[in-house]
Amino acid sequence: MPANANPVPSALGLKRPEVGIGWRHPHYAQLLDEVPALDFLEVHSENFFAPGGAALAVLERGRSAYPVSLHGVGLSLGSAAGLDTWHLQQLARLVERLDPVRVSDHASFARGSYAGGTVHAADLLPLPFTREALDVLCANVQQVQDVLQRPFMVENLSAYLQWNAPAEQALEETDFLNTLSQRTGCALLIDVNNIYVNALNAQAAGLCSDPVASCRAWLAHIAPGSVGELHLAGHCRVSDGHGEIVIDDHGSRVGAEVWALYGHALACFGPVPTLIEWDTDIPALAVLLDEATRARALAQHALMECA
Repeated sequence: MPANANPVPSALGLKRPEVGIGWRHPHYAQLLDEVPALDFLEVHSENFFAPGGAALAVLERGRSAYPVSLHGVGLSLGSAAGLDTWHLQQLARLVERLDPVRVSDHASFARGSYAGGTVHAADLLPLPFTREALDVLCANVQQVQDVLQRPFMVENLSAYLQWNAPAEQALEETDFLNTLSQRTGCALLIDVNNIYVNALNAQAAGLCSDPVASCRAWLAHIAPGSVGELHLAGHCRVSDGHGEIVIDDHGSRVGAEVWALYGHALACFGPVPTLIEWDTDIPALAVLLDEATRARALAQHALMECA
């Protein structure tokens, strides 16, 4: 794939804003029975790597009713140990079978070399925003696109620690992501809740005085034509003897500040496809559909503003 490929269609070319929900097991049957008004479903790729079985059969039924977006958590795109060939092969097989509208994973790593072998952290660990880490990420993303033979999307991470990179090597996260997109032709999946969670935790650490203003500036520094999808979700605060931290738990409605930042994101990027994520304490399907309706209304307003 050429490094200058542009996988993101113009937002002004959309006839209506595209809004979808994360399709999780508690809603499999109800959604297939009711077929509510949604533009796409998003599922976690790794849940459907088995070559057959009930899960894949349900997903194929969903694919017959809606476009499907595949969102992964296990590629470890930033790993200096390289990609897991088996994992990438399973993803490629699933992509070929479903022909999804979008395929994505995170700007993170989980695999590493230790004691002469490869270990897996089973978590999404943050990358240092350095040129060296960027080179690794670009090479791995390009490998994914070459194997899948289609553009890929990379999501910004909610991170609960950060690297102390030397000042002469450090990049801003937005410059890091913009350069990734420019060099590989991949699209960016911007998770608005992740940005806000990071800003709240930075505020608690004394590194940010105004989380909302920080998030608005972050969004304004992302190249508009690179954004292929937006994610919205809820977060929670967790306290213990060591203090308080904000967690991107996908376990509640989208917060008021995140809705406001979503409006700013729409102003920056246009009404690109938007997903409502909900992965813990999953509520009734009607709650997700209500969140999707709100997102659609905001995106529709942004589309009219763009016209």
